[in-house]
Amino acid sequence: MIVFDLKCGEGHTFEAWFKSSSAYQEQKEMGLVTCPFCDSAEITKAPMAPNVAAKSNQKAEVPKAQEPQNHMAAGDSGELSKMVAEAEKFLTGVRQHVEKNFEDVGSNFAEEARKIHYGESEERGIYGESTKEETVELMDEGINVLPIPMPKKADA
Repeated sequence: MIVFDLKCGEGHTFEAWFKSSSAYQEQKEMGLVTCPFCDSAEITKAPMAPNVAAKSNQKAEVPKAQEPQNHMAAGDSGELSKMVAEAEKFLTGVRQHVEKNFEDVGSNFAEEARKIHYGESEERGIYGESTKEETVELMDEGINVLPIPMPKKADA
């Protein structure tokens, strides 16, 4: 997996994960890469800081164990409310797309993803629930998963 910092024509920057650089290019050409804030398909790669590994004979400084947190700020509460509403709209669209095109395997997600990856079950798109630990284990095994925050259904 590779992560790119992307920028839309409206100036919004965001991060997206792809299987490879060529997968990004293919998805972009098909119009599948869009801005999560304004839905623009006019996307370019934003400048990124390189991730340079330390020499193997150097001891890396280990930061204090901390849970990563994503934060967002806006100039005023009205702007923030608008951004939250746009994000909820986008995530609702993602949820609807996933529900329409993928099989819900519920809490058996990690188990079923492994079966598909190792050829023990038919290859297909699935969605469901997994713990943070299960998700990390799947990624460590090289199993392509994409954690997505899913908003509650309107009728839930």
